[in-house]
Amino acid sequence: MGFRLEGIIPAMLLPLLLTMVLFLGPLIQLSMDCPWDLVDGLKVAFDSHFWVLCLTDMRWLRNQVIAPLTEELVFRACMLPMLVPCTGLGPAIFTCPLFFGVAHFHHVIEQLRFRQGSTASIFLSAVFQFSYTAVFGAYTAFIFIRTGHLVGPVLCHSFCNYVGFPAVGAALEHPQRLLVVFFYLLGVVLFLLLLHPMTDPAFFGHLPICSLSRLTSATNSISSLSLCS
Repeated sequence: MGFRLEGIIPAMLLPLLLTMVLFLGPLIQLSMDCPWDLVDGLKVAFDSHFWVLCLTDMRWLRNQVIAPLTEELVFRACMLPMLVPCTGLGPAIFTCPLFFGVAHFHHVIEQLRFRQGSTASIFLSAVFQFSYTAVFGAYTAFIFIRTGHLVGPVLCHSFCNYVGFPAVGAALEHPQRLLVVFFYLLGVVLFLLLLHPMTDPAFFGHLPICSLSRLTSATNSISSLSLCS
């Protein structure tokens, strides 16, 4: 289930850094639009009063702590070890996120109940949310299998909840849009180049979940070897 000490430091740092590389464009865009400079940002980050405010804000706790921890625990740590013996590692990575995406459809009920838009717009929003949560779920499932740790997916989930979905429309209308778009594209390219090197299982020690793939058919076992090595 990803609770172990072996390789925990790289399991905390490397997936989070990889995710930050993917979000290079939004982070650059945020830094351009932020009224604070680096020194001000560091002062806030090390201000104990700031963290007290965060830890007493139920919305912050839900988005940054509770939701990432519980969702990754259920959909990665619990569900993947059950799916892998049946499907193999590869299919499990793409099957597990479907449940994760469907689990977010409860927002439709809330929006319909409180009439937060037309029925068509609410369902279109739900389909869009299902799509990107499923893609994100596949990514964190990949991280979980490659690292054998739960902490990486949890930190990546918390980071993505904080940054939010990339504001591509705002980037295209930004006064320095060429520079912003360049960093968006650079982030995607670097992410694809670094995806396998930065999640190399050699950094994280023995991967218990990979032993479950031996219970599948020979074809699935062979395809799983590339994910575990």
